[in-house]
Formats: sequence, structure tokens, C-alpha cells
Amino acid sequence: MSDTQTLIDNRPPSVAALFIDRVAATPDGEAYRYPVPSASGTGPDDWKSLSWGQASERVYAIAAGLIALGVRPEERVALSSATRVEWILIDLGVMCAGAATTTIYPSTNAEESAFILADSESRILIAENAEQLAKARETRTDLPNLAHVVVIDPAGVEPADDDPEGWIITLAELEAQGAELLAKTPDAVTERVAAITADQLATLIYTSGTTGRPKGVRLPHDNWSYMAKATVSTGLINADDVQYLWLPLAHVFGKVLTSGQIEVGHVTAVDGRIDKIIENLPVVQPTYMAAVPRIFEKVYNGVASKARAGGGAKYKIFQWAAGVAREYAKVSQDNFRRTGKASVPFALGAKHKVADALVFSKIREAFGGRLRACVSGSAALAPDIGYFFAGAGVHILEGYGLTETSAASFVNPGEAYRTGTVGKPLPGTEVRIADDGEILLRGPGVMEGYHNLPDKTEEVLESDGWIHTGDIGELSVDGYLRITDRKKDLIKTSGGKYVAPAEVEGQFKAVCPFVSNILVHGADRNFCTALIALDGPTLLGWAAENGLEGKSYAEVVAAPQTVELIDGYVKRLNEGLQRWQTIKKFRLLPRDLDVEHGELTPSLKLKRPVVEREYRGLIDEMYAGSREA
Repeated sequence: MSDTQTLIDNRPPSVAALFIDRVAATPDGEAYRYPVPSASGTGPDDWKSLSWGQASERVYAIAAGLIALGVRPEERVALSSATRVEWILIDLGVMCAGAATTTIYPSTNAEESAFILADSESRILIAENAEQLAKARETRTDLPNLAHVVVIDPAGVEPADDDPEGWIITLAELEAQGAELLAKTPDAVTERVAAITADQLATLIYTSGTTGRPKGVRLPHDNWSYMAKATVSTGLINADDVQYLWLPLAHVFGKVLTSGQIEVGHVTAVDGRIDKIIENLPVVQPTYMAAVPRIFEKVYNGVASKARAGGGAKYKIFQWAAGVAREYAKVSQDNFRRTGKASVPFALGAKHKVADALVFSKIREAFGGRLRACVSGSAALAPDIGYFFAGAGVHILEGYGLTETSAASFVNPGEAYRTGTVGKPLPGTEVRIADDGEILLRGPGVMEGYHNLPDKTEEVLESDGWIHTGDIGELSVDGYLRITDRKKDLIKTSGGKYVAPAEVEGQFKAVCPFVSNILVHGADRNFCTALIALDGPTLLGWAAENGLEGKSYAEVVAAPQTVELIDGYVKRLNEGLQRWQTIKKFRLLPRDLDVEHGELTPSLKLKRPVVEREYRGLIDEMYAGSREA
């Protein structure tokens, strides 16, 4: 048996047990960094640290506070908060109490929040602030099981006349109650942790989904214990790393990053404010971070826009350097695949050295200067954007998994990564491709099932443990997986040709530096069309140089010269597509797609049915007069 398999097979029953071991091993080691607004409120944030020992004091106090409130093993404690260090401490506290965390995105509206709280039968809600508390108050009569709301940041929280006595307490008060219990019963938390079994429910994550009500995915403690051991066994992270964690922790991708950190013991800098990413990177100087493709697309578009704003010569240099980066990445990866060495011909290496001095080094500095690798997941990254960053020395390792498989099922293996693939399965995870191309997975990361939905569980989870992912993919001879599309998103034209929208959309994102989101449509139609949303800052920067300065986003989008600009990129896209894949018509949307309007999930995935329904008029307009209209 290999050392890796031994490591995984001998995993503890829970991450709570893993956390206790980590604290015992490195109590004084730095665990977390988090920002605190400057005293003046105008300067840069101050960053504070927590050692593993300090973190454990708060985790134990939270766990004991929950026990004092009567929370029993496997009972649900809901957590509605943005990504912040308290999220991690609370989640660990819930697990150490033997309870289960129900995650809720802070952007979730009151109605859907109430559905999640009711369906999960959550006893406690831990709400970030007055805004999250207000949602629970609005729907309290529909939540008979909700005994308490614990508020993390009590600023602006005022008592209401109809609040039941003791219904609202602060996180500080919860921790104080926990400290009192621990003073009387020092072993209250460790006894709960010792009693946790591997099959006990740890987390209930409701899929944001693209259609219908979200489904609660039941993930036992063993899922996270396996993830901790399996992700570390890949060698991608080590004890000296500094992780920058900004992803939504209510999402399984963000959550899995906390498990591996506890196993290896490195530092994690936590700040979920997306608008602070660019500012934080040079301060945190991470060695690795995870992100969704939209972040890399925005960085790429921003670099291209800045080069364009610098004048024709600078933009030509950027375009040349981008071409060098892609060629360099493709050649070096191909050579590594064949020979085990990432070598390139001398002439290409010389060009790359010049491009590095002019362009690439600045990109790496923007990421903090120490970045060894980024992990990208949640959606497909356009290969050309991946090759650009690879050639620039920002190595993006794509991974793959589902909420139903605890996030990480595949990841690219370090130096041997291959752009355009999601890498190889984690140790202990099995994969096979069904006759129709669907990816099936089996392993310790697979969910127990959907909460209260046995019929839905049977639809995707076979009795022998294989789960149907709903994704279409291909496996290389040496085990690298390439995702081609969602099974349900594949479209068939009226001419009988199949089109993978995500593939076409990804190619357009690599071609057009102005695009933010694109939806390709064409099911049962005789040609494909696209709805295109443009990136606001990039577009308005271009507009200022092209006679449209001072115009609003909607006005710029409607301008003939903007339509002509994007038409040029659509034509360039079509040159590389099969005839039946080409975009015959497109429409520019009057605003970008976003989470607030329900068009994107909190992890920034496109909700196709929502967008198609909202812009049905534009779609019908594009097909007006065609034979099937």
C-alpha cells in the first residue's frame, strides 16, 4: 500500500479531531490573518493574526456556547455571512459541538433563506449583521424551529417589540456563555469531538442551482476528513504556504480550502471583499490562492485595457507578448508531457525573456510577487486565457468537483499541469465515462444524499456509490480529464448538429477583451446566436477614447461603433469554429449580468434559463424572419 493511500485510509473521523491535533502540534504557529479597518477609517486596513492556540480558544468557546444553548449532535446551525475569519471559527465551533453547519449566502433573499432554514430544521442562525437578522425577523413566523439568532457584528441591531426574549444574542455573548460552561466542565467540547463518527452529518450545503428550489447536499464528517488528507497528499500545498482566501465560504469550493489548511498547518489570510482583491494581493503576498474563472478573465481584460489605453505601441507590445505567452506555455507543456522537461527552443525562450521584462513580471507583481500557483474551479477557464497566464508565470491549476462530491474530485498535478484539462482524480476517487459521455465518480468525497429528497438522490446516486455528475467529458490515456460541457446544456440545432455552448463561450472570452458574460443560444434553431454582456470598466475606458466619453454603460452599449467593435470579435471567433457552431447574430445587453438580479450564482456561474427568460425578446428578435420563426 502506498504512503498516500495509508494516509487517506488512516484519516480521523472528523476535521474537528484534525483541528485538535493541529492545535496540539503547532499551538503558537500562525493560523489566520484578517483585516481590521484602520483607526482613521480612510487608510489601508491593518492585518491581525491568530495563532492556532488563539483560534482554538475561540472555537472551543463557540462550541461550548452552542452546547449551552442546547444544540445536540447533528442538529443544524445555519451560518449566513460573507467570508471572514469568524466564518471559519464558527464553522469549526459547530463541528466541534458535533452539530452540522447549514450554509447560506449573504446575498440570498429572505424567502429563499427562510426555505433553507425551514428545510434544514436549523435550531440556531448565526447572522453576520443587521441585514441578515432582518431576513430572519421578516420570516420568523414560518420558522418554529429557530430558537436563537446569534449576530456576529451587532452594529445597528436594535431590539424589536415582537422579538421573543433571548431570541437574539451576540457572538461575543455566545462565546462568554461557552467560556462559563468550559470553566465548569473543561471536557465539554473534547468529549463531543471524541464522540463524532465518520458518518455523522457535518455540513448541509444548499446548491445555488440554475433552476428551481435549491437542494440540501448532506456531507458527513468523513467527506471533509478525506478532503483534508487527499488534497494535501497531492503535494500542492505545504506548511510554508500563505493562502489568500476570498471565495464564498458558503460555497463548497471555498469550504474545502479550510480543511487542507488544518491538515498542513499553513497560514490563511481571510477577506471576502471582492473589491479588495487587487489591493490585498501585494499586502498578503500569497503563495497560492483559489479563484473562479471570472476573476482571471477580469485580470486579463484589465491588463489588455490598460495596454490599449497606453497607446497603439503599448497595445501592440501587449498583443505580441500575449502571443508569446501562449506559444511558450503550449510548447513547454507539450515537451513536459513527452520528455518530463518543460523546455522550449532557444528562439522562443529569448522572445519570452523580453516579453517577461516588458509585461509578465508586472502581472506577477500584481499578484503579490510570490504566487506559486492558483487553483481555478467552479466553471471552465477558457484555455487561451489559461495559456496566457501560464506563459506569464502565473500557473493556473484547474480542478473539478461538485457540491455533491465535497468540491475537489480532480486537480491538475503541479508542474505536470495541462491547461484545458482539470487534471487527475484525487487519490481514492474513481472515475469512469458513461456511454453517453457523462462523467461518473465514486469515492469518500461523495455526498450521503439530498436532504429530505430520497427520489432526487436516487436520480443521481447509484446503489454501488457511483454519482452522475451531469457533466460531459473525456479522459486521456494517462488519466487527465477534460470537461466538454454540462449534459443538460448541450444544444442540438434544428439541423441535427450538437453544439457545446460553454466551449464557444470560452473561446469568445479569450478573443474579446471586452466581454464579461456571454450566452450562446441555438437549441432547435437553424443557427446559433449570442447574448453578450460587456465588462463595464474596460468598455468605458475604450468609450472615453472613441468619442463616447461621459456616456452611461447602456448608452455606450447601444452606440453603433460599440456594436461594430464587438462584431469584429464575433467574426474572429467564427473563423475558428465549425459552420454549425458559428454565431450568426448577437445582441449586446443593456447591463452586465449579476448575482443580485439572479442571473449568476454566488460562484458566478451563468443561470441560462434565467437569462434566456429575461431576454426572450432579444432572442426572438434575432430569429425573426428565419425559417423556424
